[in-house]
Amino acid sequence: MKKYIVTTTINSPTIATKKFCTFKEWNFVIIGDTKTPHDDYYELEKEHDNFTYLHPDTQDELYPELSKLIEWKTIQRRNIGFIYAYQQGADIVATVDDDNIPYDNWGEEIYVGQTIEYDCYKANDNVFDPLSITKDNHVWHRGFPIQLLQNRHNVEYRGKAHKKVLIQADLWDGDPDIDAMARLSFKPTVKYSDITSPYGTEQLAPFNSQNTFLAREVLPFYSVLPFVGRMDDIWGGYILQHYFPNSVIYNKATVYQDRNLQDLVTNLENEIIGYRNTDNLLKELHNFEDYLPARTKLFYQLYKKEFKK
Repeated sequence: MKKYIVTTTINSPTIATKKFCTFKEWNFVIIGDTKTPHDDYYELEKEHDNFTYLHPDTQDELYPELSKLIEWKTIQRRNIGFIYAYQQGADIVATVDDDNIPYDNWGEEIYVGQTIEYDCYKANDNVFDPLSITKDNHVWHRGFPIQLLQNRHNVEYRGKAHKKVLIQADLWDGDPDIDAMARLSFKPTVKYSDITSPYGTEQLAPFNSQNTFLAREVLPFYSVLPFVGRMDDIWGGYILQHYFPNSVIYNKATVYQDRNLQDLVTNLENEIIGYRNTDNLLKELHNFEDYLPARTKLFYQLYKKEFKK
């Protein structure tokens, strides 16, 4: 199988970036931005034959229309990496962040493409918060509808079930991927040592674009959507579940997130679109385009076309 790791960054190579290069059975692709120190990554290419850096000029040459639409200085450049990996024949793509420091066992338990037994849960409100059944469940996964927060712990364990896995979201220790309002309120550091095996639901559930593994067949339908703030990967994940329902599992933490410095109030402002619209989006997921800005809809159309070339 061809396995690819994809990310984008404006930083010099981080501890996480350097360690991902050491997983030699994975091809590692970094999508550069205008602020990325390009020479640092050309040096990394010389040191690791499984590493590829796509300079902004290369992106413009390969995907001119899409590259122009996405614009620069944005994490949504990562979409270029998904297309590139797919066109290189990737069977599995891992999407990561450059502050996700992988543990030594990262990438060893990959269930994508397999039908597995897992622990199945059912939420009363038909949307499952994957953090609700953990010992650190005082915080919730980014993008879980805030209108459902009061009932998110009302979850029933349904026993063992089976599903074919197309999306595998491994958890993250350290500073977790949660809503800005939860981070501002709790400032948590978590360790999900209680999660030791795959679990999930047959319902909708949020997953993000860090430490997540995607099957080749779902890539044309998944993206980190531009122009929707910090709902970019979250809404992308919900839309993917519209096309591939009951295909997500969660698994134990395989990275430590040493979170890059961010302005939490700015993050909160960029999440407002989700606070206002995610609940209704999920109720009308078959009409998801009604909730997307015009530029986002145009992006999604262009994005899917690239996979057909």
